Amino acid sequence: MNLKQCVGIIGAAMVLAASGARCSLPDEIQVYDDSINKVGEWGLELHLNSTPSGQLPSYPGEVGSMHGQRSTVEVSYGLTPALEAGLYLPVVRNAGGDTQFAGPSFRLKWIPHAAPKGGLFYGLNGEITAFRTQYAEEQNILSLQPIVGYRTENWLFITNPIVEYALRAGYRENGPEFMPSFKLSRTLTEGFASGLEYYVDFGRLFNGLERGNQSHTLYWVMDVDRAPWVFNFGVGRGFMGDADHWTIKGIFEIPFK
Repeated sequence: MNLKQCVGIIGAAMVLAASGARCSLPDEIQVYDDSINKVGEWGLELHLNSTPSGQLPSYPGEVGSMHGQRSTVEVSYGLTPALEAGLYLPVVRNAGGDTQFAGPSFRLKWIPHAAPKGGLFYGLNGEITAFRTQYAEEQNILSLQPIVGYRTENWLFITNPIVEYALRAGYRENGPEFMPSFKLSRTLTEGFASGLEYYVDFGRLFNGLERGNQSHTLYWVMDVDRAPWVFNFGVGRGFMGDADHWTIKGIFEIPFK
């Protein structure tokens, strides 16, 4: 796959007219790549995001994203050379200043083929969430996040064609949600890269929303990998009916032994 083909895939995704629905709690905003902890190695990350201009509640009791902040601690552990376990602990501060633990998420990341020096890589990330109803009406959600990417000396392209399925009875009508994400970035100098991340929520596979009610968000992002400084920073602009208007996000790797 060359750069021209990568850009073509992103362009095709952006003009799809499929269906959409509201995303669950945005506790982690990232496109998964082929990075994975070594066997027996612990990892610790802090995910932060804020919504200066977002959505009001869409169902009774929901904590809307408008003027809210989310802080999520992610702990990970390498189980095998290809398998990593993770735990997310999100804390939400709403527009009124109230702070609450939103509920945990558990994940397993499987990378059978990584390509740190270049080439095709692929894998699968699976998550199960147990959010409070204030942050996700379905509460319990199974998320399958395939990882497909291609890396060259200067370019990186990744897609995560995510499928989310509600485990709670009464929220399974019309099947799972289709929520693909994409990333295209270019290395500017050693340890510094910049590019775009694109997140879409097309909604239920069998009966989604009209195009104007989908959630589409495009982020400009910067990635820094100059130990001990390893982080991702982005500013996102949402468009179409169900997207937050502006979001600022950061993911910080916290080194420890």
